Amino acid sequence: MGVSSQRHDPSARPGAWQGCAHVGAQVIMRRLILALSLSSVIPLLAAAYSLYASGLPPSEGPARDLAWVLSALAVGAVSAVVGGTMLWRLLSGGRPAKTPASPAPEPPALGKGTVAAVESRRLADESKEEVESLMDSFSRVLSTIEEQAVEINQYALRLDSAYKEIETSSARLKEFSFKDEVTALYNRRFFSIRLEEEVSRYRRFNHPVSVVLLDLDGFKAVNDELGHAAGDETLRGMAEILLKHSRGINVICRYGGDEFAVLLVETSKAGAWLYADRIRYVLPTHRFSHGRRVTASFGIASLPEDVAPSPDDLIRAADEALYAAKRAGKNRVSVHGDMTPAQPSGGRSPAE
Repeated sequence: MGVSSQRHDPSARPGAWQGCAHVGAQVIMRRLILALSLSSVIPLLAAAYSLYASGLPPSEGPARDLAWVLSALAVGAVSAVVGGTMLWRLLSGGRPAKTPASPAPEPPALGKGTVAAVESRRLADESKEEVESLMDSFSRVLSTIEEQAVEINQYALRLDSAYKEIETSSARLKEFSFKDEVTALYNRRFFSIRLEEEVSRYRRFNHPVSVVLLDLDGFKAVNDELGHAAGDETLRGMAEILLKHSRGINVICRYGGDEFAVLLVETSKAGAWLYADRIRYVLPTHRFSHGRRVTASFGIASLPEDVAPSPDDLIRAADEALYAAKRAGKNRVSVHGDMTPAQPSGGRSPAE
């Protein structure tokens, strides 16, 4: 509505009306000059006749007088034309009227809604540029973070791989440090650690624990006469028998040389005696590749019956019982506190 109202308002375009006035005056001037020019044709003809009459003899006096009158009229007409033209120029400002140049079209006035829309579009464009700039910066930062994340992930994978290798190596070292190379049983060091733990548990909870020490009879003869390979085979055969006839919670180890130790967890002295006598019965029936019959002597000590709750005292008591069985003729089970070793039986084992 604002645009159309200004388009039809005369006061809003004064330059246009001034241009129209100049054009009208110029047309009037042309018509006036044309009328004066036409009116001077006859005086000009009269002037021409006057020039002709001026050459007549004196006897033609009246004709010459008429010629002078016509000449005056012609001069007056020409003067009128020239004077009119000069007067018009003076009235128009001393310069010939020119056609006014068309004024430059004014831009249409914008309403409040249009201005708001243009400003909103400009702000939207600026916001879009800022958002695009921020997105570009964010993309570069994100790309850098992703690259660093990949590097960190690769480093973490290498670190995890190295940790697993160290863990595996540590487990192997621990296994090697706690295992016997010949029999693959636990060694004396590991047995001592577990014995300490079970004695401590006995002190807290008063749960029974027993130790069985056994020594192969005549092993030296097998090792010397048949060689170390036969001796190692005998040791491995003894380990298989102990593992086969023991519970999983028991700790079996090669204590040294041809001597083995078994830690019987949650086992009283009576239960330890049954276990040792069963092993003593099975061992002679085991077939070794060297063909010789192998027997063993056993010594047992238990908590709380035999000694104070001390690992060293418990081992010492079991060792004393073992040597009592050896002195009594071997292939026997001896219990600490009862130094009368059980006699070897030729029939079925009492443990069965």
